[in-house]
Amino acid sequence: MEKGEELHVGEIVQLSPDVGNPAFAYCFMVVTEPKAWGAQGYVYTLGTRDGPGGQAYYRAKWEEMAWTGGRAEWMT
Repeated sequence: MEKGEELHVGEIVQLSPDVGNPAFAYCFMVVTEPKAWGAQGYVYTLGTRDGPGGQAYYRAKWEEMAWTGGRAEWMT
C-alpha cells in the first residue's frame, strides 16, 4: 500500500512475506486503528476444539501490507 491511502476500521489487509515480521508473513490482518504510518490490527490465531483462539496484534507500516478490498463481517 502507499502512504496516504485511506484505511478504515474493519478492512482486511494482507501482510507481506518479504517485509516486516516473518511470523506474520502472508497473514490477513483486520485493521483496528488506521495510522499515519500504516495500521494497527490483529491476526486471529487458531483455537482448539474446546474454544476459539485469540488475537495477535501487529503494527504494519504501509510497505508491509496490501489492501485486499474486503471488510471483516465479524470482529473480535
